Amino acid sequence: MAAVHHANLAGNYSVLRDLSATGFQVRNDSATLAQIFASLRQSGIDLSNTLLLTPTFSVPPRMLSPTVIQLRGFFGLRPTAIAFDLVYEWQAGRWRLYGVSIAPASLAQIQPAGTPPIATPVAKPPPPPASRPRKN
Repeated sequence: MAAVHHANLAGNYSVLRDLSATGFQVRNDSATLAQIFASLRQSGIDLSNTLLLTPTFSVPPRMLSPTVIQLRGFFGLRPTAIAFDLVYEWQAGRWRLYGVSIAPASLAQIQPAGTPPIATPVAKPPPPPASRPRKN
């Protein structure tokens, strides 16, 4: 959230891209990310406030593969909540952004139940890597 917020403030998405997983970098250049986040940037929503709140998960975090995790939920900011769908890949000893969708949302729409309505275009991750069988 901090990286997207800083990119929105600066209008420069190169650091967000550079901090992300390799597959994310291959599929999303800085210009593409600027287009994807244009409406969020133009809304003027301060994403730094999300750093002050614990997220509410609409579904439990889940492993998509042994090295890829998905987090979906919202930050209950007022008057406008922030819905998110984040995918991270374990790469080079840390979790790196693999896919992201962030959008303003109404708490009335997302709090009762279900998946948050994320209307912004998604920075596309590559397909998850195939699971490797565990050695015993």
